[in-house]
Amino acid sequence: MESSRATTRRHLSTSPFQRRVPAPIETFEVGDRVSHDKEGIGRITIVEGTEAVVVDLGKGRLLRVPAPFHKLHSL
Repeated sequence: MESSRATTRRHLSTSPFQRRVPAPIETFEVGDRVSHDKEGIGRITIVEGTEAVVVDLGKGRLLRVPAPFHKLHSL
């Protein structure tokens, strides 16, 4: 006997169990001003493709932030 649930289930727009679509990875350019949740404000000095960025936080402090950039926000 074939189960009636063998078909693909349709998700309702009001369902709390909707499929999550990952947010696109934010892109940065050299010279962009950014804010890091823990380290503070800085400027992008090196962009390593979509894999990582290096942030100059001032006073010789450099911070390499790997993707995804959850703690890094554009200003």
